[in-house]
Amino acid sequence: MPTLKDVAQEAEVSVSTVSRTFNNPDKVHPDTRDRVKEAVDTIGYQPSRVARRLRLEDGKANLIGLVIPDIQNPFFANVARGVEDVAQKNEYGLILSNSDEDPDKQRLAVNTLETEDVDGVIVPPISRSDPNVKRLLESDIAVVCVDRRMEHARVDTILSDSQEGAYKAVTHLLELGHRRIGFIGGIPRISTSADRREGYEQAHRDHGVPIDSDLIKDGDSRRERGKHLTNALLNLDPPPSALFTSNNLTTLGALSALSARGVNVPEEMSIVGHDDVPWAMALNPPPTVVGQPAYEIGSRSAELLLKRLDDPDRSPTIVTLQPELIIRQSCAPVSDRR
Repeated sequence: MPTLKDVAQEAEVSVSTVSRTFNNPDKVHPDTRDRVKEAVDTIGYQPSRVARRLRLEDGKANLIGLVIPDIQNPFFANVARGVEDVAQKNEYGLILSNSDEDPDKQRLAVNTLETEDVDGVIVPPISRSDPNVKRLLESDIAVVCVDRRMEHARVDTILSDSQEGAYKAVTHLLELGHRRIGFIGGIPRISTSADRREGYEQAHRDHGVPIDSDLIKDGDSRRERGKHLTNALLNLDPPPSALFTSNNLTTLGALSALSARGVNVPEEMSIVGHDDVPWAMALNPPPTVVGQPAYEIGSRSAELLLKRLDDPDRSPTIVTLQPELIIRQSCAPVSDRR
């Protein structure tokens, strides 16, 4: 199947020029636009909407892409719903892809979105120097980063304050008297993982509690890894008296491990998870969590993308939303336990 690169070679221009012709045709010389259109027709580049789009007055396909790391994660499912609702309200179609935090899968997703000639892309970077996001930015496709930061990149970004959320969670445990608090983090290359670890450590520093590196484990934001690392923490001598888990699937893995080992929550182990889940009140006990406004993160990222399409030259906007510590029944003071 012909690609953007094939179109560029046929038209004797760069790939970025081809992409610019599709996305911002008014910024491309008419002669160059004609060459790109002729190349599209000559090599049969698909989908056919590209050729049609070159003939549209505003050059828009009314189509946006969303690449998320894990569609099974309720947080990202809610983000996707927020994006979709705003897109539909503004008569934009949405193409959704799942990367599984895998750079190769993400690259294929980006390739597909370029082939579909989307007007813009919303994406959580899978690293702080994500090469696929950089590629999108260099191709002049409108981009909004959601949930995670890119370093040294001028790009619209919607975040929840992960460091503050972790700080609130760990402070809650420290104020209950816990001094050995296990932390199961996410993938270290991701900005939210680094931010949540920093919040964990800052809470310890502010309360004069030494940081024990044995209590800190890097996970992968998946249930099975959360279960495995919880068991590793329980095997320490002495084990922690409390856990802070860095996302909802990790929390479920931790609760599963605690149940299998016969460790009662909160009588024998307190736990706070980052991210809420729709079925939280069905768990026994309902977990204390750091809730993020996932739907709002998605809806505002879509709104920001549409603003970027209307005003491509404006300065990048970074919006940071505040998480909320939702106290339920999974934590108890140390004095009530031993």
